[in-house]
Amino acid sequence: MSVDLHRAAVVADTHNDLLMAVTARPPKQWAAFFRERWLPQLREGGVNVQVLPVFVDDGFRPEGALRQTLRMIECAHVLAEGNADAVRLCADGAQIDAALAEDRIALVLALESAPGLDANVELLSTVHRLGVRVASIAHVGRTALADGSGEDATGSRLTAAGVEAVREMERLGMIFDISHLSASGVAHVLELATRPVMATHSAARALRDHHRNLTDDQIRGVAATGGVVCVNFLAAFLAEDPADHTMDRLVDHIEHVVSVGGLDHVGLGPDFMREVMTDLTPPCCEGFGYSGVDAWAAVPGLAGPSGLPLVTDALLKHGFSDEEVVKIVGGNVLRLFREELGRPA
Repeated sequence: MSVDLHRAAVVADTHNDLLMAVTARPPKQWAAFFRERWLPQLREGGVNVQVLPVFVDDGFRPEGALRQTLRMIECAHVLAEGNADAVRLCADGAQIDAALAEDRIALVLALESAPGLDANVELLSTVHRLGVRVASIAHVGRTALADGSGEDATGSRLTAAGVEAVREMERLGMIFDISHLSASGVAHVLELATRPVMATHSAARALRDHHRNLTDDQIRGVAATGGVVCVNFLAAFLAEDPADHTMDRLVDHIEHVVSVGGLDHVGLGPDFMREVMTDLTPPCCEGFGYSGVDAWAAVPGLAGPSGLPLVTDALLKHGFSDEEVVKIVGGNVLRLFREELGRPA
């Protein structure tokens, strides 16, 4: 049965912005709010490894970006310490394995676009000391390190500081995340990379022509490094027509990444945003250019982590074997994290 397979597999979600919702509460409520609101959903969805991106909303930029970055990192530590029976903040593969053996959810900290660092690449070492193990260097617009995917028309590659950031992350054992990076920036990173990179939440551009999705060449490039492309679940990235915002369409994107990059290089990067955004006022990230599509629309049944068993069921119905499903829902990400996370050059 698909439910049994899902429970037996290691399920890895490489992008859930729940820290944004938790840090919107007073600090004394952080641990309890996570336990009440998010932990039941993660358990119901069978999540074993959860990447927690640190995304700094526009209202904090630029002056408060570093301060909010540190608050969100502190929040992750607080909620982990306050729920130590259920979760563990992990810095390497051995710690992830230990958490899984204890039936705890392994939490991995990531920076999304890293606005708090600006061009101060030396601060990567600082956040690494605080537990960050994955990072991207741009969102939709321009940063001191690179252009985001919304600036594709510039044709800009990484800045000198951006190149330095790639080298520093490789030295520290932090995994570079290309999601949100401009097309020229992705090409530049793939030229520079000597260690695996990943896309934490990107779908296939061949099926939905949106700047946030990856071309076939980019998918092949990530796979060639030994990395993983984790498919985004947001309906707006899967199809422009709301009639196509279906589970089958999500599986189409997963199948496409498998066909282009190989079975060992695909994972799940759901980007569950609807619940997070209802907790935040004003909403962030305007101007994505979804052509009128609801930016936070979800595939039916996939509004949050509790729906993840439906993905396993859909993959099986589409003809994937048990072994293949186990790789897709988390096995590939677990392999990457075991081999690379926190391992210095």
